[in-house]
Amino acid sequence: MTEFWMAVGAINAFISVAAGAFGAHALKQRLAPDLLAVFETGARYQMYHALGLWAVAFALSQGRPAGTAGWAMLAGIILFSGSLYALALSGVRALGAITPLGGLCFLLGWAILAWAVLRGPGR
Repeated sequence: MTEFWMAVGAINAFISVAAGAFGAHALKQRLAPDLLAVFETGARYQMYHALGLWAVAFALSQGRPAGTAGWAMLAGIILFSGSLYALALSGVRALGAITPLGGLCFLLGWAILAWAVLRGPGR
């Protein structure tokens, strides 16, 4: 599973960089400043949690039970960043109601990762 989370983290980092570049170049003239900021927030949080997935991979490589943290972070990326991307591109503000669910998944992922690290290997 270590390689899986490293790959998922790298893929999400790639998507985050691509989204950031897309926002900075292609969307700058097309979106209102507030929606562009929403899009950029999605890209930024996706990168933070792509790196978090690498932390999950590292914890797993140390024998710590951190896989659930990875799934929570991945769900957070999909719900949080995905809803912000969709909101910014569509202008449908109701999509913002999904964003906090992604934030809760992020918090859960980091809490589970901390627990897995403190729990120690194989416990």
